Amino acid sequence: MNETTSQGSVPPSGGAAATPSADERRWATFAHLSALVGALVTSGWAGSIGFFIGPLIIWLLKREEMPFVNDQGKEALNFGITVSIACFVLLLLTIMSLGIGAVLTIPLCLVIGIGALVLVVMAAIKANEGVAYRYPFSLRLVK
Repeated sequence: MNETTSQGSVPPSGGAAATPSADERRWATFAHLSALVGALVTSGWAGSIGFFIGPLIIWLLKREEMPFVNDQGKEALNFGITVSIACFVLLLLTIMSLGIGAVLTIPLCLVIGIGALVLVVMAAIKANEGVAYRYPFSLRLVK
Protein backbone atom coordinates (compact mmCIF):
# COMPACT_ATOMS: atom_id res chain seq x y z
CA MET A 1 0.00 0.00 0.00
CA ASN A 2 2.74 2.48 0.90
CA GLU A 3 5.00 1.97 -2.08
CA THR A 4 7.99 4.25 -2.14
CA THR A 5 8.79 6.06 -5.37
CA SER A 6 12.30 6.77 -6.56
CA GLN A 7 12.25 10.15 -4.79
CA GLY A 8 11.35 8.86 -1.32
CA SER A 9 7.71 9.93 -1.32
CA VAL A 10 4.65 7.75 -0.89
CA PRO A 11 0.99 8.38 -1.49
CA PRO A 12 -0.79 9.89 1.53
CA SER A 13 -2.01 7.28 4.00
CA GLY A 14 -5.50 6.11 3.22
CA GLY A 15 -4.95 6.04 -0.55
CA ALA A 16 -5.36 8.66 -3.22
CA ALA A 17 -8.87 9.59 -2.02
CA ALA A 18 -7.53 10.85 1.32
CA THR A 19 -6.07 14.15 0.14
CA PRO A 20 -4.82 16.18 3.12
CA SER A 21 -6.42 19.54 3.78
CA ALA A 22 -4.47 22.78 3.52
CA ASP A 23 -4.29 22.92 7.32
CA GLU A 24 -2.92 19.37 7.50
CA ARG A 25 -0.34 20.14 4.82
CA ARG A 26 0.71 23.29 6.69
CA TRP A 27 1.16 21.46 10.01
CA ALA A 28 3.03 18.60 8.31
CA THR A 29 5.35 21.16 6.73
CA PHE A 30 5.87 22.75 10.15
CA ALA A 31 6.67 19.30 11.60
CA HIS A 32 9.54 18.90 9.15
CA LEU A 33 10.84 22.48 9.37
CA SER A 34 10.63 22.55 13.17
CA ALA A 35 13.62 20.20 13.22
CA LEU A 36 15.74 22.93 11.64
CA VAL A 37 14.41 25.55 14.02
CA GLY A 38 15.16 23.31 17.00
CA ALA A 39 18.68 22.63 15.76
CA LEU A 40 19.34 26.36 15.25
CA VAL A 41 17.95 27.34 18.64
CA THR A 42 20.02 24.76 20.53
CA SER A 43 23.06 25.02 18.15
CA GLY A 44 26.33 23.16 18.24
CA TRP A 45 26.49 19.57 19.47
CA ALA A 46 23.29 20.19 21.41
CA GLY A 47 21.66 21.02 18.07
CA SER A 48 21.26 17.32 17.45
CA ILE A 49 18.95 17.11 20.47
CA GLY A 50 16.93 20.08 19.26
CA PHE A 51 16.54 18.32 15.92
CA PHE A 52 13.73 16.11 17.23
CA ILE A 53 12.10 18.37 19.86
CA GLY A 54 10.03 20.41 17.35
CA PRO A 55 8.68 17.40 15.43
CA LEU A 56 7.89 15.70 18.74
CA ILE A 57 5.84 18.66 19.98
CA ILE A 58 3.90 19.04 16.72
CA TRP A 59 3.29 15.30 16.46
CA LEU A 60 2.02 15.09 20.06
CA LEU A 61 -0.29 18.09 19.55
CA LYS A 62 -1.81 17.14 16.19
CA ARG A 63 -1.57 13.34 15.83
CA GLU A 64 -5.12 12.61 16.98
CA GLU A 65 -6.96 15.11 14.79
CA MET A 66 -4.90 15.09 11.58
CA PRO A 67 -3.87 11.74 10.04
CA PHE A 68 -1.43 13.31 7.56
CA VAL A 69 0.31 15.22 10.37
CA ASN A 70 0.41 12.00 12.41
CA ASP A 71 2.22 10.26 9.55
CA GLN A 72 4.59 13.10 8.66
CA GLY A 73 5.19 14.05 12.30
CA LYS A 74 6.34 10.50 13.05
CA GLU A 75 8.52 10.56 9.95
CA ALA A 76 10.14 13.88 10.97
CA LEU A 77 10.52 12.64 14.55
CA ASN A 78 12.19 9.40 13.46
CA PHE A 79 14.59 11.28 11.21
CA GLY A 80 15.38 13.75 14.00
CA ILE A 81 16.12 10.89 16.38
CA THR A 82 18.33 9.24 13.74
CA VAL A 83 20.34 12.43 13.20
CA SER A 84 20.63 12.94 16.96
CA ILE A 85 21.94 9.40 17.48
CA ALA A 86 24.50 9.83 14.69
CA CYS A 87 25.77 13.12 16.15
CA PHE A 88 25.85 11.69 19.66
CA VAL A 89 27.94 8.72 18.47
CA LEU A 90 30.35 11.13 16.78
CA LEU A 91 30.60 13.15 19.99
CA LEU A 92 31.36 9.99 21.96
CA LEU A 93 34.06 9.01 19.45
CA THR A 94 35.62 12.45 19.81
CA ILE A 95 35.63 12.21 23.59
CA MET A 96 36.90 8.62 23.67
CA SER A 97 39.79 9.53 21.37
CA LEU A 98 40.68 12.48 23.63
CA GLY A 99 39.89 14.90 20.84
CA ILE A 100 42.12 13.31 18.23
CA GLY A 101 39.10 11.77 16.51
CA ALA A 102 37.74 15.26 15.87
CA VAL A 103 39.78 15.22 12.66
CA LEU A 104 37.29 12.64 11.41
CA THR A 105 34.15 13.38 13.42
CA ILE A 106 33.85 17.10 12.69
CA PRO A 107 33.79 16.66 8.90
CA LEU A 108 31.37 13.74 9.29
CA CYS A 109 29.10 15.87 11.46
CA LEU A 110 29.17 18.61 8.83
CA VAL A 111 28.22 16.11 6.12
CA ILE A 112 25.37 14.78 8.28
CA GLY A 113 24.20 18.33 8.97
CA ILE A 114 24.19 19.37 5.32
CA GLY A 115 22.50 16.12 4.30
CA ALA A 116 19.86 16.56 6.99
CA LEU A 117 19.24 20.14 5.89
CA VAL A 118 18.68 19.07 2.28
CA LEU A 119 16.42 16.15 3.24
CA VAL A 120 14.34 18.25 5.65
CA VAL A 121 13.77 20.93 3.01
CA MET A 122 12.77 18.26 0.48
CA ALA A 123 10.39 16.69 3.01
CA ALA A 124 8.83 20.06 3.83
CA ILE A 125 8.23 20.79 0.14
CA LYS A 126 6.63 17.37 -0.40
CA ALA A 127 4.48 17.72 2.73
CA ASN A 128 3.32 21.14 1.53
CA GLU A 129 2.27 19.49 -1.74
CA GLY A 130 0.30 16.88 0.23
CA VAL A 131 2.68 14.03 -0.54
CA ALA A 132 3.86 11.81 2.32
CA TYR A 133 7.67 11.87 2.34
CA ARG A 134 9.92 9.06 3.57
CA TYR A 135 13.46 9.93 4.62
CA PRO A 136 15.95 7.54 3.02
CA PHE A 137 18.30 7.19 6.02
CA SER A 138 15.94 7.00 8.96
CA LEU A 139 15.44 4.51 11.76
CA ARG A 140 11.73 3.74 12.22
CA LEU A 141 11.63 3.94 16.02
CA VAL A 142 8.26 5.66 16.51
CA LYS A 143 5.53 3.68 14.76
